[in-house]
Amino acid sequence: MKVAFLGSAEFSKIVLEYLLKSEHKVVCIVTNTDQTVGRGHKIVYSEVKQYGLEHNIPVLQYEKVSSPNAVLEISKYKPDVLVTASFGQFLRQNILTLAKYGVINVHASLLPKYRGSCPINWCIINGEKETGITIMKTDIGLDTGDIISSKKTQICEGETAGELTLRLAHIGGELLVKTLTDIENNRATYVKQNENLSSYYPKLEKGNSFIDFNNTMEEISNFCLGLNPWPVARVKYKDNFIKVFKSSPYIKEIEENQFKNGQVVLSNSKDGLVVKCKDGYILLDVIQAPNSKVMHSKAFLNGKSIQVGEMLIGESK
Repeated sequence: MKVAFLGSAEFSKIVLEYLLKSEHKVVCIVTNTDQTVGRGHKIVYSEVKQYGLEHNIPVLQYEKVSSPNAVLEISKYKPDVLVTASFGQFLRQNILTLAKYGVINVHASLLPKYRGSCPINWCIINGEKETGITIMKTDIGLDTGDIISSKKTQICEGETAGELTLRLAHIGGELLVKTLTDIENNRATYVKQNENLSSYYPKLEKGNSFIDFNNTMEEISNFCLGLNPWPVARVKYKDNFIKVFKSSPYIKEIEENQFKNGQVVLSNSKDGLVVKCKDGYILLDVIQAPNSKVMHSKAFLNGKSIQVGEMLIGESK
């Protein structure tokens, strides 16, 4: 089939790689407009655009892919199907009906659970033991279209959102290629989603990335893994913010004291940075302080000092 591919992030690029190695032909790539970063306003291409340029595939960029001009330009490539993978734009009816087989989406959860833009993060935050990829036919709703195929995978212990994203991208790319072949050969089945089992989770932002020490050790550990590598869990310490990439339950005995949740109970190069939480103590294992590198808290405390009894506050102020 002739495929117009819509995507932007590294997840998208990996899925695209599988398409290019298959019998299907990618006739064009559609991605978001270039971003500018830093004080110098350096222009940064999306992962998918860069990959497309390197492989001599036409790249189209739009702020709104459902605009009449965008629909007209994409239609000139006469795609049989549009494929989306981590694209991030809302698709209107004019784009959904542009190609013979419509729009096929690679979604990184087992639908109808975990609809929305951050399913991988929320699965880890919520302590799920398994997740997967769903290939669905996109309709006008938010991840509500018919399911064509899916594949499960276990979430590994200690796996970050970034690591799981890469694994799911490979699973998604392989499953997409097979599913497109089934669609082309009229072997595909389309199953409506059970709305009674559906769940939706919102987009993650820096403002809701602060650790709540009123939660349990497990909940905090999952929260840090689910926000790694972005937007990264964090705490406020005095007038600064400390990023926390990984944390884990601290199971060694601590001399009992009347510590409050969020209060530092150990802080040294032997134990690391240990904080009181709802059901015990949590080690803030891999951290990044302002103007510092990412490192284990033990290494950080080899040269810096955070006093026992200090409060680490989970707030965005």
